[in-house]
Amino acid sequence: MNHSHSQCGRVNRRAFLSDVGMGFTGLALGSMLAREGLAKDDAHAEAMTLNGNPTFAPKAKSVIWYFMLGGTSHLESFDPKPEVTKHAGKTIKESPYEQTVTGSPFYRKNVRDFAGTPRELMGTLYPLQIGFQKRGESGIEVSDWWPHVGSCIDDIAVVRSMWTTDNDHAAQLQFHTGRHIFDGFHPSIGSWVHYGLGSLNDNLPQFVVMGGGPGDCCGGVGAHDGSYLGPEHSAVTMAIDPNNPLPFGTPGNNVTVAERRSQLDLLNELNGLAGVEYPDDQAMRARIKSYEMAFRMQMSVPEVVRLSDETQATQDLYGLNDPATQSVGRMSLTARRLVERGVRFVQIYDDGWDAHAKLKENHTTRSKAVDKPIAGLLKDLKQRGLLDETLVVFATEFGRTPGAEKSDGRDHHPYGFSVWLAGGGIKGGTVHGSTDEIGFHAVEHRHYVTDIHATVLHQLGLDHKRLEIPGHKRLEIDFGMPIQQIIA
Repeated sequence: MNHSHSQCGRVNRRAFLSDVGMGFTGLALGSMLAREGLAKDDAHAEAMTLNGNPTFAPKAKSVIWYFMLGGTSHLESFDPKPEVTKHAGKTIKESPYEQTVTGSPFYRKNVRDFAGTPRELMGTLYPLQIGFQKRGESGIEVSDWWPHVGSCIDDIAVVRSMWTTDNDHAAQLQFHTGRHIFDGFHPSIGSWVHYGLGSLNDNLPQFVVMGGGPGDCCGGVGAHDGSYLGPEHSAVTMAIDPNNPLPFGTPGNNVTVAERRSQLDLLNELNGLAGVEYPDDQAMRARIKSYEMAFRMQMSVPEVVRLSDETQATQDLYGLNDPATQSVGRMSLTARRLVERGVRFVQIYDDGWDAHAKLKENHTTRSKAVDKPIAGLLKDLKQRGLLDETLVVFATEFGRTPGAEKSDGRDHHPYGFSVWLAGGGIKGGTVHGSTDEIGFHAVEHRHYVTDIHATVLHQLGLDHKRLEIPGHKRLEIDFGMPIQQIIA
């Protein structure tokens, strides 16, 4: 047995009785219970939140987290900057804003680059490629590429002052873990939620990820990995296919439910024996725990992704009737069905935003693909009374430069960009923070990515400062701070 957390080799009484009373099954179960906090010694238990119990009254139960891979331009989405158009064609040095950019204490201060030096400035200002309109009763300006999300703006809090330190695509990892890739891999925000709260439904995965580009499934595994929390806290990848929704998740068409039940019973017994022999093997513990879940998931997951059960009006709301919006629409509708059934964290990736050239063509296409489905989700959650308990986050790796790249594109831009949150106790119709006149630096109420993490955890009822385990000291910046100005 694993007594690594007991003092002087002594065993917790509950763990001992479980082990003796249940034979080899109890030995395996004892290890699993220890991981779950039910048979831990008091010192280790005190270092963790109580699994499944919020630290304080939550305002949200679940999170749906959209992430745009490649980097969405804040300038052409949620942070209009007419000065960029006014001075288009001028270099930043020729414009009135040279000191604003290069004289800022934030200029290249925190950027860490694989090449050892920051990326080229992209100094010639490039005009805005789309118009903006004031939308909703709040009158927040939103790009004409986002009319559907714009129609929901009174439920949204836009944060226009995000910054990060990675100006390459490992920024996707940094946004989800809070750490630069140079610091190694760390648990993702979804994994921390899973670790702190667990699931509201034992028949479904507790942390689900969908989407991403070919060859780069779901944004890279590190962005939804449990890291040192253990593999049981990593996301489960799901496809929107009722016949095969989970990779390698079906036993085959010729295997009956009873046969599968017998197979899993045998596997559980064998893995239980192995779990006793190798109590410190995290992968083994996760595997023991996964087989029973696998059986339940095989029965439940296909039903979740059977979107034909929805009314035609609902399918149309998400854009399932349009090839341009169908993919993100299906993931978004599935996300609603998952949180309805108690899944805590659903992560949806959309790829292809890296517009180094032909930005107008790229963002026209990508915005159309996601705008209606995301708005459809917000409206559907609201009409079902679920928006109050579901926190929706829209984020991206970084913004795009005010200056032109390749004459008609924009480069990566970690100095200042926008994200937004809705539902789950967030104050809608709100703009928080700002960038400078040309959208280069976040200047007012600057927020590093872990402030978004802390806000999400706060709304779920978790004290972000308590999410730390022995042997893995976290830095102050890892925790972040909840953005109180956008919390209702």
